[in-house]
Amino acid sequence: MPDYGHDLLFAANIIPSAPDADAVVRLAQTAERAGADLITFQDHPYQPAFLDTWTLLSYVAAATSSVRLAGNVHPLPLRPPAVLAQSAASLDLLSGGRFELALGAGAFWDAIEAMGGPRRTAGDSVTALEEAIQIIRALWDTGTPGGVHVDGRHYQVRGAHRGPRPAHDIGIWLGAYGPRMLRLTARVADGWLPSLPRLGTPARLAEGNAVIDEAAEAAGRSPGQIRRLLNLGDELPAESIADLALSYGVSVFTLMVHSSSQIQRFVREIAPAVRELVAKERA
Repeated sequence: MPDYGHDLLFAANIIPSAPDADAVVRLAQTAERAGADLITFQDHPYQPAFLDTWTLLSYVAAATSSVRLAGNVHPLPLRPPAVLAQSAASLDLLSGGRFELALGAGAFWDAIEAMGGPRRTAGDSVTALEEAIQIIRALWDTGTPGGVHVDGRHYQVRGAHRGPRPAHDIGIWLGAYGPRMLRLTARVADGWLPSLPRLGTPARLAEGNAVIDEAAEAAGRSPGQIRRLLNLGDELPAESIADLALSYGVSVFTLMVHSSSQIQRFVREIAPAVRELVAKERA
């Protein structure tokens, strides 16, 4: 499978534990000092043991200065797209262009419904996500005159004012697994963000890449326009991560971390070794 040639990024995925709020922020600061490229927090609003991810992202943005930030991933059924657009753009402006937007179509439907969100079928959830991305991108597009009008099956905006414009071109990354979600990623997104434990084997990455690449070309896009990201799950040796980059095109590696020592090992030992292996093979 192809190496899409993207620069390699290494991310710390930190559990947004509400009882350990101060420790969560300290781990984020440790990750930045260690040289992590990205910090992510899972977003489960129905989990009372977790901090609200948007509040946490804003707080961590103020407590750091250079590291990129993202949710992993924001559940669309509980995050209205017009509000998401303004929240993302605002955080990007406040952080100096350090925010990326990772979205999911929805899961844990009982919990979502319990919080007042809609219960959607698999097909409806993909349609809703496509409508949401259309709305988000339109609201960021302050160069187009007039308001935003989208009359979708799940979301409608009727003349919403555009803006604010983000500080940089925010990437939209999708947590996608099924064929329809993969094809949607190919058409309208900037990145594919699955989790290796859920995929089961790296071979599933190859299958997903094939679907994305074919759909991207059919939509007039280069497959290389879509970054391939991966939540690793367990810590892997440098050789295994390098193979994920060279054989499956992954360029952003996210590890769930629980301690400063784990962050230091991943960012300062494993990441440089992976970069060296990949650079040697590319050369």
